[in-house]
Amino acid sequence: MINLLNWTVRYPDGNTGVNGVTLQIPAGSRTALLGGNGAGKSTLLRSLVGLIPGEGEASVAGIRVEKGNYGAVRRAAGVVFQDPDDQLFLPTVEANVAFGPENLGVPAEEIRREVDEILEKLQIRELSGRMAARLSGGEKRLVALATVLVMKPELLLLDEPTAFLDPRARRNLINILRGLPQTMLIATHDLDFASQVCPDSAVLQRGELIFRGRTEEIHEDLIF
Repeated sequence: MINLLNWTVRYPDGNTGVNGVTLQIPAGSRTALLGGNGAGKSTLLRSLVGLIPGEGEASVAGIRVEKGNYGAVRRAAGVVFQDPDDQLFLPTVEANVAFGPENLGVPAEEIRREVDEILEKLQIRELSGRMAARLSGGEKRLVALATVLVMKPELLLLDEPTAFLDPRARRNLINILRGLPQTMLIATHDLDFASQVCPDSAVLQRGELIFRGRTEEIHEDLIF
């Protein structure tokens, strides 16, 4: 599903965010991308869909990550950003979730059905008519996830999905993620969350891959 060979990402100032990472994420897996602040987790996720250019070889769902293919890559891989406000820019929940299919020209009746199905699946159907700006942090995060799932991606890239969640919202998100069929790569520094959702992990440190294996084998000293 994801194949990286000597993948490197450099910032405009010349600093390196990801340094020579070789990594394979098989289809159907849920893999945590662990590391402390500044490890390169968000940079790696964004580079996989062309939001930050990379060097080396990378493919997502069999599509090479390179200029000219970014549109196809982004249809295959849905990104849920760390701050859900980055994805919720329309007034209501329903409008935000419907935005992607509308842009693809999906018929209105089909959009309504798909939006209802996704909101029901995420157990947030009652939020449909609510103003997105007035939702709680946990509600916003689930709506942001809904805006991605409605596009039917093969792969989910999630950036720090438990950030700012209270314990109840965190438990709810864990249960939902464990029930989704998509391949997942989840950037997080929360080892407890990773152990509950992701059987496999990769650990970044200063942009370099230092561990690849079972999440149960990792201790916090490896991350921080």
